[in-house]
Amino acid sequence: MEANNNPIKGGEFLIRKTNPSEIFIPEEWTEEQRMIAQMCDDFIDQEIVPNIERIDKMEEGLMPSLLDKSGELGLLGMSVPEDLGGMGMDFKTSLLATEHLGKGYSFSVAYGAHTGIGTLPLLYYGTEEQKAKYIPKLASGEWKAAYCLTEPGSGSDANSGKTKAKLSDDGKHYIINGQKMWITNGGFANMMTVFAKIDDDKNLTAFIVEADSEGISLNPEEKKMGIKGSSTRQVFFNNVKVPLENMLSERENGFKIAINILNIGRIKLAAGVLGGAKATINDAVNYSNEREQFGRPISKYGAIRFKLAESVIRTWVLEAATYRAGQNIDDAIQGLIASGMPKGQATLKGIEQFAAECAMLKVAGSECLDYCVDEAVQIYGGMGYSAESPVERAYRDARINRIFEGTNEINRMLTVDMILRRAMKGELDLMGPAMSVANELMSIPDFGYAPEGTLGYEEKYLEGFKKTILMVAGSAVQKLMQSLSKEQEVLMNIADMSIWTYQAESALLRLQKMIELKGEENCAVQIAIVKCYFYDTADRINKAAKDALNSFAEGDELRMMLMGLKRFTKTEPFNPKEARQIIAQKIIAENKYTL
Repeated sequence: MEANNNPIKGGEFLIRKTNPSEIFIPEEWTEEQRMIAQMCDDFIDQEIVPNIERIDKMEEGLMPSLLDKSGELGLLGMSVPEDLGGMGMDFKTSLLATEHLGKGYSFSVAYGAHTGIGTLPLLYYGTEEQKAKYIPKLASGEWKAAYCLTEPGSGSDANSGKTKAKLSDDGKHYIINGQKMWITNGGFANMMTVFAKIDDDKNLTAFIVEADSEGISLNPEEKKMGIKGSSTRQVFFNNVKVPLENMLSERENGFKIAINILNIGRIKLAAGVLGGAKATINDAVNYSNEREQFGRPISKYGAIRFKLAESVIRTWVLEAATYRAGQNIDDAIQGLIASGMPKGQATLKGIEQFAAECAMLKVAGSECLDYCVDEAVQIYGGMGYSAESPVERAYRDARINRIFEGTNEINRMLTVDMILRRAMKGELDLMGPAMSVANELMSIPDFGYAPEGTLGYEEKYLEGFKKTILMVAGSAVQKLMQSLSKEQEVLMNIADMSIWTYQAESALLRLQKMIELKGEENCAVQIAIVKCYFYDTADRINKAAKDALNSFAEGDELRMMLMGLKRFTKTEPFNPKEARQIIAQKIIAENKYTL
């Protein structure tokens, strides 16, 4: 891709028009990147799928041995610089590997925890000595990593943790006491990033703790609804001595580390569930082609085709948004490096700039996968409820994703909070465009709109979606002022509209770029996907906006905004059944997701 001299900033999608040439689309993967994806696919097919029952039964030593094998292929060091034993890939390539390993059920959880929250705090915040000591072992798989943040009393409110660290009398160690829970890879990790408060500090501090340190003990493995093959333990720290030099970053910087690593985890989760969604669609379409009822395959029936098509729509749109954000993050990182910032710091800063997009994608991805697995079970019917079918496991395993990496409710509220904070700091001019929309409500609407091209109406709808968000958010900020942070229902309405709009724009840009590359006649299925998504999104945005406005506005002002809303979300007649048939027929004919 060409260098962008004016790269988009996080949250700016709401107020800035993006050109298709500015975004990356999955159709542009290089040969090397496709080979990495194929290597990940082969690893899942050869090492994970044949052993899935053994993995779920937590056969002793099996999961660590699988991580060892992935380490031998270089998969554990995708984000690690070459001088520390890794592959040194850019951010979006690490997302691609995460996607293709995301269909690995419990293995993908162990992999994600090790390479993400397990390795990255040290990679981005560690001293040169700390990194040299531990990172090569983590990149090779010789050592496994875990991340100890959550406690029985602190989940979403991570900074309220009770685990304590105190300087030893001789001044050489910190003594850690406390309890952590839901620790992925806890049963076999060699190294843990542990968060604790020193004395009466307000904020957490992070420590690198070797798992064989005296005073560490583990509860038995948790019995879970899904991801049964991943190790999840409670970890207890009883006077555990940690050398002074094992403090990670500075005192009281732990909460910031946790937040920044979670930003990465959120977009990585979106990539991982994308892989899971595609694999689930493959299972569903395979079964629908094989299963006959009333004398023909069930893939011939409209009700089944609707489910397959809708799963494809949500997955394709999610993919467009995930890799658009991944490229934006890569561009931000490169810009910061070019300005003289060290790579590790630039990576964190680049991802932090798109924290709102990371939160949106986490919500969108986890809910996309939930839709796909739920409808796959329905397509399988009774067989879908049987543990003999792959979709039964996929259904159970998917449920955790709406809780992992911050619940979806927390992420929705964070989305709005982060965008508004950027506006308050002067990094985003939301007020100017919001005022323009408010003025537009007073003007006479232009009824003579005649779209140009196949996607002319979608471009118009997108403008309307953004105007709706600016109208509702602008009015909510004015009306509710300081109490807005307590109005969770309104915040979630605004977040949902933002999530749908970001995905709609990403899908439209992806399609426009594809048409430039391949020609319109070769994009009929993708055109059907985008038109369906916009048609449905207009109604969803209308409902969410109406719910929000009716919650805080009244009188003539409310009536005027509701009239504006009707105008901003109006769509032309469109046949969604026909469009979904085009989509479903494509994957039914090829018996797999090929988009």
